[in-house]
Amino acid sequence: MPSATGDSHRFLAEAAQKGAVAALVHSDEGFELALSLGLAATQLDPAQFEDSMWRLALAAFGDPGLRMKLIAITGTNGKTTTAWIVRDLLNALGVPCGYLGTLGFQTPSFERELANTTPFPIELYAMLHEAADSGCEAMTIEVSSHALAQKRAHGLTFEAVAFTNLTQDHLDFHGNMADYEAAKKLLFTKFESKHRLINTGDETGKKWYREMPGAKPFQITPENSNPAQTNKGRGVALPPATASETPSSLIATPIKVELTKLRVAIEGTEFEANLGGDYNVENCVAAYAIVRAIETPEARACFNPEQVCQAMTQVRPVPGRFEPVPNYQNIGIIVDYAHTPDALTKLLQTARPLVSGRIITVFGCGGDRDKTKRPLMAAAASAGSDYVIATSDNPRTEDPAAILDEVAAGLTGPHEIIADRPQAIARAIELAEQGDAIVIAGKGHENYQIIGHEKFPMDDRELAKKAAKAKP
Repeated sequence: MPSATGDSHRFLAEAAQKGAVAALVHSDEGFELALSLGLAATQLDPAQFEDSMWRLALAAFGDPGLRMKLIAITGTNGKTTTAWIVRDLLNALGVPCGYLGTLGFQTPSFERELANTTPFPIELYAMLHEAADSGCEAMTIEVSSHALAQKRAHGLTFEAVAFTNLTQDHLDFHGNMADYEAAKKLLFTKFESKHRLINTGDETGKKWYREMPGAKPFQITPENSNPAQTNKGRGVALPPATASETPSSLIATPIKVELTKLRVAIEGTEFEANLGGDYNVENCVAAYAIVRAIETPEARACFNPEQVCQAMTQVRPVPGRFEPVPNYQNIGIIVDYAHTPDALTKLLQTARPLVSGRIITVFGCGGDRDKTKRPLMAAAASAGSDYVIATSDNPRTEDPAAILDEVAAGLTGPHEIIADRPQAIARAIELAEQGDAIVIAGKGHENYQIIGHEKFPMDDRELAKKAAKAKP
């Protein structure tokens, strides 16, 4: 594939050494190099590569969607957690299911890290067939806006596709929100799927639903819209699925939401999950709606509410998504991947009612990424916190001090700026008292810091544990 970071023809020699006999190239220089290495070569215009690669992958591997149920989830926030929950639910329900996305490539028998949330076509198709060969009957896949714009997943047939929400992110790639939205929408207009589930509680989702006959809406019911619900009532609305026992609406009412667990009433029964925070109620209900919509492998029927609720007890906490860090200081420490203004706002709104003391937030903004969201992230942190510490988050090739200067433009209220991330986390824990909560946002599950083009070991969870242990 043509690359913005280097000439991808540099891999031709290695490919030839490993037995390649032909190459698709995108320049005169690449064509000549391929011939000099003894490779048959076809030169394509760079614009043709995206269509050529997925068609080549489909021809070489076949559609893995014909071998197992593929479930694709897209959206700015929530897609990782929702995909993770759907995977755990299906495994608990007896459907061997894998996961492919931000947290890697995982099946019940193995797991690997990924360079991209959604791999490029050849690698993606190969992985999905590897999953099917290993015994997977289903796969949940995060499909990013980059992947949709670059046609990485084209040619796949899905059992279900789902949309969580749309807020500002990735404008460094898409340029504007209209193009970002158009990329996300491709999952619902360019792919074959039995079920299209759309969050109509999101304004973009509401608009899409009106444009897509046959789509299944789910949404959070406005508070107090149903007198029978508590003031924290939530709901999901779905039209009837193909199975006769699936009702036309799903109403979810949170019974208790804590930092580390939640309990929800739904469809005349209840489920408990070892996930904390109000927005994980939304993720759990979205996953519930997806699993209730799809059919069991054995027959044209849906899993019943009791089955799905029982399976919810088997859902594991998602690494780096509202993940608590145990400590003996009676301080709540939460590590989360929130790296957009909307995600950070929702994260802090979720934490606030669960904390008796102050919220101290540690966050940063990545280098070589959308600069316009930096002051917006700072404003979100200031609005939702009692104290803010701005720090580095994968500065990449940018100067960390320059990034923090742009972040500082949005900071209000009590705050500090500490470029060194370990020092920033240690400072937050030093400031915290019993009853306070520290929210460490931006990197979540990542166990590295990217400086320049190199990854250096760094894990927010381990840094927090170490600092808490050292606190008098």
